[in-house]
Order: sequence, then C-alpha cells, then structure tokens
Amino acid sequence: MTGAGFHPNRGELVDIGGRRLRAVRAGPASDRPLIVLECGAFGCAADWAVVQDRLAAKGMASLAYDRAGLGYSDPGPSPRDGAAIADDLTLLLERLGERGPYVMVGHSMGGLLLRVFVPRHRDRILGVVLVDAATPEVMDVKSAAGAVNAYRGAMKLVGMWSAAGFMRPVSLVIGDLIGLEGEASAEKRRIYGSAVHTKWAAEEVQQWPRTSLMGRPPFDPDLPVAVVTAGDERLSAPLKQLQVAPALASRRGYVDHVRGANHASLLGKRFADPIVKGVEHVLSV
Repeated sequence: MTGAGFHPNRGELVDIGGRRLRAVRAGPASDRPLIVLECGAFGCAADWAVVQDRLAAKGMASLAYDRAGLGYSDPGPSPRDGAAIADDLTLLLERLGERGPYVMVGHSMGGLLLRVFVPRHRDRILGVVLVDAATPEVMDVKSAAGAVNAYRGAMKLVGMWSAAGFMRPVSLVIGDLIGLEGEASAEKRRIYGSAVHTKWAAEEVQQWPRTSLMGRPPFDPDLPVAVVTAGDERLSAPLKQLQVAPALASRRGYVDHVRGANHASLLGKRFADPIVKGVEHVLSV
C-alpha cells in the first residue's frame, strides 16, 4: 500500500531492519515526554489525527504509527501477537532516536498491547492512558471471552476473504466512524478498504488470547494510569468494571466515563479532549 496512496504529509516510512513501519509525528520538539499512541484492532495512525492535533495545541509531541502489515507499514513475521508488536515498537522508537520518557496511550485492543509493552520499558514510562481499552482479564469472564472469540471467528473469515476486495465498498460506509477530516479521513477510508491491511489486522485479532496471556502481569501500582471510557458509567457495567480496574489498582489512578461518546467517536472532534486530560493527569502526578 505504500505506493500512490501514501501521503508524505502524513508521516514517514522508517526502516526497522529490512522492513518499514509508517510513523506520524505531531507537536513541537521539546524535552517533554513523548506521547506514544497505539491504535485498536483494524486501526491505523490516522485514528489519532484529532488527538494528535489537540496534544500539539497543548505543546505536547506525539507519535502514532501503523503496526506491521497495517496501513502503510510492511508486513512482519507471524504470529502477530503482543510480543512481536512490542518488539516492533521498540525498534521503531530506537530508529527514530526516541529514548523516552514516554506516556503510552492505547485505544481498544491497543490497551491490551500496552500490557505487554509497558513492563518491558517501565523505567522509561511515566504513565499510561487506556482509551475504552480491552484488558487481559476480559478472558476470565465467560460472556466477555465468548464475545472475543466470536469476534475472532468473524475476523478469521474476513481475513481469509480479504483478497476478494469486498472491504473496498464497505470502507465507503464505515471506513471512518471516528469523524476525521481532510487527508486523515481519506487515508482512513483507503486503509480500511485495503486487502493487505485487512489480512494482517485479522491476524492480530486471532492472537488475542495469546496476547492476553502475555499481558497478565498487572501494571506497577506506582505507575499513573488514566482510564477514559466511552459512555455513561451505568452502561455495560460489567465491562466498565474490567476497564477501570487498572486505574483503581494504581496509586495514582484516574477514571473518566465520557457520556455520549461511543467506541469510535471517543477519538473524534467532539470527545477527544478527555483523552488529552487523561494524558495531562498522568504527567501531573
């Protein structure tokens, strides 16, 4: 996908050792911590365009990226589990000359991936922001695990049939549920309709149980953790309890349930500010 569809104003291709990952930086260069943004399942760097703009307006530098095989990044070796993804992100940050400290922000399945990455780099991480995020403990709840496995089954079929090109028309309808603008919105729709992106995004979802096992150790309780969820606290109470648990286990936790937001729109123009507030919280404590 790195041909005509790649827009140079939306990032750079970084060689991490014989293959490239696309990275998108925003905000001023400074000695302040870098905000590293991990997208959810089937996501890409474009998902974070609004949040990156809001962070930049506050004087904060951020980095979003496409995981291997997603968006404009080259595929990586299988399996695409949490360990492989953490290895790639480590290499990307090294190649970009970023040594930390970092604030790690993960949306949806991206929160699950941070449970693998963060313990590896605890000495460089100032805090974590989980945005309507999945947790490894979801697999301990029968109904929630059943939903994850149903999703895996559906995505396995989607991945198998991705080469048929059926995602292209689908992307015109649901390619951008966040509500992005300009090139970021066009990029999101292009990527969502890509057969290569679909194949590798589906492969990541197949590794959900394996990644959950890898992410079992909880965060260090001294690590500031902000949890920002979509919707009123009274909605989906069992799921909310799992989502907020990392913040409640932190000695410097923070929770915000964003009324009116949904899983995708939480990243958009109307609801992005609570995510920025979560970042500000972990930087202030």
